[in-house]
Amino acid sequence: MSNLVEELPAFARNSINLASAGLGARPLFATDEFFAPLERMLNDAPAVFYPEKFDDHGKWMDGWETRRRRSNGHDYAIIQFAAPGTIAGFDVDTAHFTGNYPPACRIDACNSTSEPDETTKWTEVLGLSQLGPSAHHFFTCASNDVWTHVRLHIHPDGGVARLRVYGQPSLDTSTINGSAVDLASSLLGGRIVAMSNAHYGHQRLLAPGRGVNMGDGWETRRRREPGNDWIIVKLAARGTIESAIVDTAHFKGNYPDACSIQVADLGDAGESLDELVVASSMFWEEILPQQKLVADTIHEYGQNQIRQNGAVTHARFNIYPDGGVSRVRLFGKIARG
Repeated sequence: MSNLVEELPAFARNSINLASAGLGARPLFATDEFFAPLERMLNDAPAVFYPEKFDDHGKWMDGWETRRRRSNGHDYAIIQFAAPGTIAGFDVDTAHFTGNYPPACRIDACNSTSEPDETTKWTEVLGLSQLGPSAHHFFTCASNDVWTHVRLHIHPDGGVARLRVYGQPSLDTSTINGSAVDLASSLLGGRIVAMSNAHYGHQRLLAPGRGVNMGDGWETRRRREPGNDWIIVKLAARGTIESAIVDTAHFKGNYPDACSIQVADLGDAGESLDELVVASSMFWEEILPQQKLVADTIHEYGQNQIRQNGAVTHARFNIYPDGGVSRVRLFGKIARG
């Protein structure tokens, strides 16, 4: 994993980005987008910089950038979450904005079933906070309420490369009524907590939809030593897995030869797995024995392949020996009580 991943605060490591465009977050409104559109600020990939790239409005920047304000007031933007959820913290990233970053920001949130308007009640969840040039700015959030939108204020103007709102989707079990759901889905709260390797990325393995290209999934480096690669998923809720999907979309010369799935019930423990728990995952119950995989294909495993298992909280997805997988789905029923 990169140094950035290792340096992320606990609230970011143990949450998902509710403002991720890849998960379905949407830009709704900005007071100004003269230099760069709001939608770029929600991109999942790290911001990039092209020294010689310009467009009709000036220097091309990877993020949201407003014009220089010549009047009183400040700029702001409204973002709709990919899913309603609680907020643990923020990353206001000013990467590559050096002479044009905002000196400060603050953030409001609301819970609304429709697009916010002048009657919407907003609650401040981050007070006025200082920003600097070309850096990640991590801020915690003390609110335990469920929110659907945030409003980012920048004072007075400038550019923000990425806004990440780390939190936990709100899973309303009363609406599921005992039906099977994808317990690994990021939109329900499933998340990756540990892995053997993710040299080419892993963030999209639990995302909705099929991968759009080979960079949209989990891919490890070429293994030059004995063993196999693996990734551990904390399920959105404790439940019983009944079927699974492993999709190797776009992986043709680098798909794994085979895969298997193991599970464990860790109860309320294991919010962030330590080395002892990761090591113990080798001995978790196997519910899907090794299955051969093929290139660029959706592999479905039902009751004939998935062994009977009780309620579990975590799953370990193994690939043999290495390679890339676009999506993993683990369908099952949420445990009651």
